[in-house]
Amino acid sequence: MEYQTTSPLTKIEKEEIRKKTASTLLYIAIGSMVMLFAGLTSAYLVRQATGHWLQFSLPQSFYFSTAVIMLSSLTLNWGYLSAKKDNRKSATNALLLTLILATLFIVFQFMGWNNLVEQKVFFAGKESNAAGSFMYVLTGLHLAHLIGGYIYLAIVLVRSKKGRYSSVSHLDLKLCAIYWHFLDILWIYLFLFLLFIR
Repeated sequence: MEYQTTSPLTKIEKEEIRKKTASTLLYIAIGSMVMLFAGLTSAYLVRQATGHWLQFSLPQSFYFSTAVIMLSSLTLNWGYLSAKKDNRKSATNALLLTLILATLFIVFQFMGWNNLVEQKVFFAGKESNAAGSFMYVLTGLHLAHLIGGYIYLAIVLVRSKKGRYSSVSHLDLKLCAIYWHFLDILWIYLFLFLLFIR
């Protein structure tokens, strides 16, 4: 009886499998996040309709963080396109700038929460209100997901400095860019939602 042996996968085949697997997992994670925030914003609307809803101003720093995260998407896209053109120095510079902008976004978020406290808007406690609690939950969860992207972005930057990315090898950078662009779109949605539905 003859047994057929399968030939080992080539390097190109392994890379293709890795690309498909990594991309699929990323899109599943993004889909889960979409459902999470869709559920939370729906709950926000239901609770708001019941009344006893605190009115307060959206922190000014949230406007700045919106501009910063939009700009960071542009710089990250610049880095990705540079890597695809084998311009490693430009890619690294763009990723460094993106990381700086991401740091600014995080700083502006904390400034925004500090401003909410100054307005007597609290997450929990006797003086808290559902409006404030939702504000902290929505922006806090977004920031938690962004910090995950921030860490990955830092890893991608280190790899870029080591010359890991080129026109034929840039999967990590591509996935990082997709996730970051999603976080950008998600923040814009949350910002507009909180701005107009208060």
